[in-house]
Amino acid sequence: MTATSTTTGDTSATAGNAAANPVLRVAPASPAAAAAYFGASLAFHADVSDVAAALAADGDPGFVVLDSRSTESWDQGHVPGAIHLPTALVPEQAEQLLDRAVPVVTYCWGPGCNGATRAALALAELGFQVKEMLGGFEYWVREGFEFETWEGHERRTADPLTAPAGAEDCGC
Repeated sequence: MTATSTTTGDTSATAGNAAANPVLRVAPASPAAAAAYFGASLAFHADVSDVAAALAADGDPGFVVLDSRSTESWDQGHVPGAIHLPTALVPEQAEQLLDRAVPVVTYCWGPGCNGATRAALALAELGFQVKEMLGGFEYWVREGFEFETWEGHERRTADPLTAPAGAEDCGC
């Protein structure tokens, strides 16, 4: 017996399976609820590889990248072509630096930092279309993409745990 019926939408788990299996202790969402959730997630997020591919393609990517970290962080390294606007300054400077007609992709240090989320919220409250780049600057570097520092351009070898060795992309 399975813990979830896919034909009826019944999400009740058997008592024995729920107690023994922490994954199914809370039953999965219905397919319709899952589609709504994951569809919404993609409307709010972009991943590092997709941002890099769009920036590397010929022509206008259709968005601007915003680094929401401090000046010291920016100087250590940032996505080439990004606009620097620390999260705390978004309310007072976004109007002068950004065009409302162009979507903004925010990033901060990495998954352990919510600065990009706070910057995205501030921009949305000001009327900008915005997405957050998952993984932030950490994953930009870990995936082997070029970045800029105050000394020039750098690139590190891709971490095989974040990018496939010897392949153009991860196939996602």
